[in-house]
Order: sequence, then C-alpha cells, then structure tokens
Amino acid sequence: MDESAIPVIDLAPFIAGSAAARRSVAAAVDRACRETGVFTIVGHGVPETLIAETRWAMLGFFARPLAEKFAIARPSEEVSRGYNRLADQALSYSMGQAALPDLQESFAIGPADPRPPASYAGFGADHLYAPNLWPAGSAALQTRLEAYYRAVRGLAGSLMELLATALDLPADHFAGAIDRDFSILRVIHYPPQPEPPAPGQLRAGAHTDYGTVTILRGDDTPGDLQVKRRDGGWIDVHPEPGSFVVNLGDLMMRWTNDRWISTLHRVANPPRDHAQVPRLSTVFFHNPNFDAEIRCLETCRGRGARHAPIRMLDHFMAKHMKARYMRTDDAAEIKT
Repeated sequence: MDESAIPVIDLAPFIAGSAAARRSVAAAVDRACRETGVFTIVGHGVPETLIAETRWAMLGFFARPLAEKFAIARPSEEVSRGYNRLADQALSYSMGQAALPDLQESFAIGPADPRPPASYAGFGADHLYAPNLWPAGSAALQTRLEAYYRAVRGLAGSLMELLATALDLPADHFAGAIDRDFSILRVIHYPPQPEPPAPGQLRAGAHTDYGTVTILRGDDTPGDLQVKRRDGGWIDVHPEPGSFVVNLGDLMMRWTNDRWISTLHRVANPPRDHAQVPRLSTVFFHNPNFDAEIRCLETCRGRGARHAPIRMLDHFMAKHMKARYMRTDDAAEIKT
C-alpha cells in the first residue's frame, strides 16, 4: 500500500456479499491493518441524516454558556461521562510522554442501554457503566446521541466480524468478549485559536487508542487528524464524503501479536490563516467487556506471544488515568 494515502474499503460486499466477496474485503482490511492500522469505510449503513442531526445537535451543545456545560461536568477523573472542559487532559501522557494539555473540550456518553449492576458488581468496574449525564432541556439531544450510539455500536460489531475473518477465525470469534462492552461515544470540539498555541501544544497529542477499534466522523478542516507512518512521517487524513475513519486500538495489536498496528495519531493545530475555524469530531471508542482477557490469538502466535495476557479493565484504566492526571508514572492508575 502507498503509505501516502489511507485506503477506502467498501463494507457492503462483506455485509451482504458472497463468501468470495467477504474474503476479498477481509484481505484488504488485513493489508491496511498491517501497514498503517487505519482505513476509511463506505457502505457502512449508518444513515447520513442521523450523522448530520447528531453533529448539529452537538454544535448547539458546545455553544451553550459554560455554566450550563459545567452543570454536567464529569463527576470524577475515572468516569467518562458528561462535559470535559477545555484542556483538562493530555493524551500524550497515556504513552508516557509529558505534554501540555490538549486544546479541546468534549462531551461523552457510555452505553445507551443500561447494564444490570449485577453484571459488574464486585469487580471494581462501576465507573465503566456509570449513568449518562444530560444537559437541561436536552430531550432531542439525548434521543439523537443514543440513536447514534446504537447505530455505530452495531457497525463496530460488524467490523469485529470482519477483523476475525481477516485473521482466519470464525466471524463470531470475538462475540463473547464484546457482548457486555463499555464503549464510549465522545464528541470533541476543537475551538478556534485566536492566539497561537504554546510551542508543542496540539489539539490532541500523539497517542494510540486503548480498545479494539475507533470509528470517527470528523470535519475535514485545516488542523486535522494525522496518522504516523512507519518511516516517521505523518499522513493527513482527508476522508471521502460519507465515510468513517477506522483505526485500530491497543487491544487488537496485542490480540494479533503485533501483526496489526495500534495507530499512533494526533490532531494538529490549524495554520494561522485558518485559526478561526473550529472542528467537531464524533468518535466511537469500541471497548470489549471489562473482564475480557486479551491474549495472543492462536492464528497469530508464530514464534511466541510478545505480550503477557492482560485484563481489559487494567489496560484501559492505566492509560486513561495517566491522560487525565497528566502523569507519566503508574501512581496515576486506579488499582482494581
């Protein structure tokens, strides 16, 4: 694959095609996952009207007065719910790299359909299934975001079947590890930058995502998503209209014994002549069950496993809390 471009993959033949068509799509995904760990998808089946309505609803939310947004601020560092103020984390810390806070604010929800407490009680996972927070007078916003969450969660399930097929596994191989997922939908607002950022400060510092796959729809504006190439350079991601950007997270890299790449990416600042242009990204972070054990797949073992088995909860919280507390050491982690 030419590393100067991100491949576009049509999911429709995999979702409704013949066995040969499914294998062809799976082979294309395997190549992308080996070479950059990122691709864009069309033929995904998520209605454009739902995507557009969600975007406009969230633009309205971010335009609200700060007092209204702070009224639903995330309740604690470990809970990914509600409003996250501007510059309240630095994602580079999740990689052990000190950095200035990221120039973004966001709003996050977890599962749209509540999990019974008995399914996670006693495991130290309560914060992963915390209730969602909604601003006052936001019934329409809640309806749209929950509909978007359900639609993209279904898409993530199809992608996990596609990834299993690409790894020469039964399509339902990952089903038992994702049936109680705690996936997070985060809408990120990158505001205008009337003053130049401090040296080295970005809209989002270089990081990898923590889970299985990330499904992103973002504005294609200057100051955009960038993916690191194997030669050390950065690719600007300019997706086709109507497509989602998909990148792999850490757990797929561990599951595949480094056959596939957990994508290092960042969000750059706009050039000064576009500094007044904001950017909005709607990002679905797909995570397995909190108690899923991530160990090398038999089809990827080769000369032996490169990573020790790890529980999803432990991996997720180790990286999440370093970014939140902006610390590079393990003292930032929550012990479970």
